[in-house]
Order: sequence, then C-alpha cells, then structure tokens
Amino acid sequence: MYDGVERMNLLEALVQGEALPGDECRELALALDPARIPAHIAIIMDGNGRWAKRRGLPRVAGHRAGVATVRKIVEDCANLGVKALTLYAFSAENWKRPRTEIDMLWRLLRFYLRHELEDLQRNQIRLQSSGRVEALPERVFEELRAVECATARNQGMRLNLAINYSARNELVDAVNAIIDEARIEGRLSELVVDEKAISRRLYTAGLPEPDLLIRTSGEMRVSNFLLWQIAYAELYVTDTLWPDFNRLELLRAVLDFQRRERRFGGLSEPPAESASGPAPEMEEIAVSSQ
Repeated sequence: MYDGVERMNLLEALVQGEALPGDECRELALALDPARIPAHIAIIMDGNGRWAKRRGLPRVAGHRAGVATVRKIVEDCANLGVKALTLYAFSAENWKRPRTEIDMLWRLLRFYLRHELEDLQRNQIRLQSSGRVEALPERVFEELRAVECATARNQGMRLNLAINYSARNELVDAVNAIIDEARIEGRLSELVVDEKAISRRLYTAGLPEPDLLIRTSGEMRVSNFLLWQIAYAELYVTDTLWPDFNRLELLRAVLDFQRRERRFGGLSEPPAESASGPAPEMEEIAVSSQ
C-alpha cells in the first residue's frame, strides 16, 4: 500500500506516475471521475478451481492464488477511496464440498487473518464479517473475532467478509430477530414489519448498500449473495477468473459503473407533456421504468 501521513491515492499515483508504453491502468485512471467512485463494492470471487484445473494444479493452488488476489484488491479498493468492500468468501452451500477442501479453506482464512492484521491496522481498514460465523470451527471463529476487535476503531475502508453466508438465511435471521424483540417487549400482537425494520437487522447493517456488484469467471448469477442489498446495484460480470483479477480489471469495472445511468426506478428526464396535459387514460397509471 501507499504509506505515509499524506498517502497518495491510487488514481493520483497512476496519473502522476511515469507512464509506460501501453499503460492501460494509467489511461483508465485518467478516464475515471474520483468523485464518483462506488461507495460500496461487493465481489463474488469465483473461478479458483478452474484457474488451477487449467494449469494442471490441485484446487488448493487456485485458492492460494485467490488469497493473494484478495490482498491486492483490498489494497487497491482502499486506495481508490472505496468506503466498503464485501467479499463472498464462503457460502452456506460451500459446506457440501469435500471435507479436505473445506479444512484447507479455513487454514487459508486463518493465514490471511494473521498475516494481514498489520496492514489492516496501518491502513486503518476495519474488518467485519457477515453470515452465521458462530458455526465456524472454534479456532477460526476466535481468530476472526480477534481481528474484528483489533480493527474495530479503524476509520478507513470497511472490509466485510461474507463467511458461512446465505442471503436467504440472512433474511430469515432478520425477521426472527424482529419477532423475538417484539415478543420480549410484549408487542407481538401489534407487530408490523417494514423495510426499515429488516434493514436494521441485516448482517450488513451500518454499511451503505452496494453500488457495484462484480462477479468473476463469467457466471451469470448472484448465487444467494446480498439479495436484499443489491436491489439497485450495478452488475458487472467478467470472464476473468478470480486469481487473475487485478488492478486493471478493477479499474475497468469502476469505469463501466461510472458510464452507466442510475435511475433507481425513475426517469433520467421528466417526460414531455403536450400543451393539453397528459392523456386522460394515463392519469391513473403508475409507470415504473428502470
């Protein structure tokens, strides 16, 4: 990362640095609007196994390469000025994988937590997790909580790891929490559940909703990830496998995001009306356009 009290952000470093022939990163940095960097980027990190298979390597090699990519992308997002980064690290469905692979994934997570704490602290990154993390192996859970506590006062980017995560489970847990609170407070018979009540009890409460969802490996699905939170996120899918996802790919995704028009269900410009006003048959019709 860029160290120092007056750390230069990534775009400034790319723009002001010496350009190499064909330096596409610098060209993209010049095209980006620093004022429109996504506040929250969520990434489905897919393709580790395929990356290894194409090279005749065991799947563990792909996961190890994927961890190295995590480190680089976390650094670049922090230096771009991203406020929150959510990484889909382990889904609730991943328990179906072979036990040897699952155990190896926990070892890699522990390795990451131990070796990245110093960088997280130095760069004021706050680590948190989303999911039913209490079900993780005891030592993994303890180390995760230890790093979360150690970085809790950091004021920089929020790094949110989705671990043992399922968006459907998240919604079930949120609704059950609402019901339990109402029962304890003796107001169950009067309970009304609305969007705000659910949002306050999601695993991601306190984070802005994702502006940009990136999926690697070319798969065209969201895989039970942040189903509530990505209602209006911009989706970006790349064929690049996660271990090969790099700064250039990240900048491409952000530039693609900035070129889109986000209307959140409205219109970019008010529709022109005739001098006599809207057509009578349209007066009672509510139109939703995205």
